[in-house]
Amino acid sequence: MDAQALQDADQSLNTLSGARRVVVKIGSALLVDQQSGEIRTRWLEALADDIAALRNGGTDVLIVSSGSIAVGRRHLDLKQGALKLEEKQAAAATGQIRLAHAYQDALARHGITVAQILLTPSDTEVRRRHLNARGTVLQLLKLGAVPVINENDTVATEEIRYGDNDRLAARVATMVSADVLVLLSDVDGLYTADPRKDPNARHLPEVLGISPEIEAMAGKAPVGFSSGGMVTKLEAGKIALTGGCRMVIAKGEVSHALKDLTEGARASWFLPAVEPLAARKSWIAGMLEPQGTITVDAGAAAALGRGKSLLPAGAISVDGDFQRGDAVRVAGPDGRVLGIGVSAFSAEDTTRVLGKKTGDIEAILGYKGRSELIHADDLALERQAGGQ
Repeated sequence: MDAQALQDADQSLNTLSGARRVVVKIGSALLVDQQSGEIRTRWLEALADDIAALRNGGTDVLIVSSGSIAVGRRHLDLKQGALKLEEKQAAAATGQIRLAHAYQDALARHGITVAQILLTPSDTEVRRRHLNARGTVLQLLKLGAVPVINENDTVATEEIRYGDNDRLAARVATMVSADVLVLLSDVDGLYTADPRKDPNARHLPEVLGISPEIEAMAGKAPVGFSSGGMVTKLEAGKIALTGGCRMVIAKGEVSHALKDLTEGARASWFLPAVEPLAARKSWIAGMLEPQGTITVDAGAAAALGRGKSLLPAGAISVDGDFQRGDAVRVAGPDGRVLGIGVSAFSAEDTTRVLGKKTGDIEAILGYKGRSELIHADDLALERQAGGQ
């Protein structure tokens, strides 16, 4: 590759253009007017225009949105300042309804359906719940909806909370194998020091990995509705980059912030060393302990080598006691382990559908279930685990 081609490839990483799947995190300070407690409707409508444009270009878009507590506290006449946990939960319960309606109205102008999803940390970190949440979100995207995700503040306690939506957004991005995480902020990226205090602070347009030196550049969160700040954004960056997802911190106060990013607006791009799907497969291969083995016939083994999913028709035996969402070995007819995958069925149900056609699954099990025993995205073959 010549020098110009290399430069073009580098620049293509610093834009939303051509992104396959994007998670956009929106903070309370951007979405909610700090004086009135009302949603900034015109700003949200401009954001909806940008989301529609991205979708028209073939990009899946997910939203992780703060704001439910900020909106709800006004309608419950809760005082300004710090709230007790139960007050936050009450505010979130009423604010989340208004928030969902606001997104619904803004995106309905483009004929886009909105789906609300509320998560707690266990939904993205516990294996089986992770699989359920991932499956639901991917199905919504397949059906053309825009998922609007928030932390389930009405039930989460301080001990089982993400604590901020920057990290929640990063968890969601890695869960759905997004290739870009957008953190809309009150600043246009990371600086070598806090630009509000140091006029000599230098903007960093590109960051390759988050080192202790990079972490030392983070300042504190501004006063107001925000619970994050640059510290939590860098924490989110660690999660996203580990999952192979690019992250960008961009100024969100302007109208059409996503459009500006597509056109190369000033921002800080954090670039991972691997792609999202490769990172997911490495995680499956290296971090999950197999609970059993599914042996496949020669035809299925060859199909897996071509990047296909494992269907019931190609499986010939099951060993071990695993549940849906557990990791299992996949072995060829000669017993050689081909890779490790996340099973969509329990060992018992897998045994019942061995060698059967996908269309027979519902009649045999009494429920429809997934079409594949292991989806190709959830299968790390031996050569993939090695990064080859």
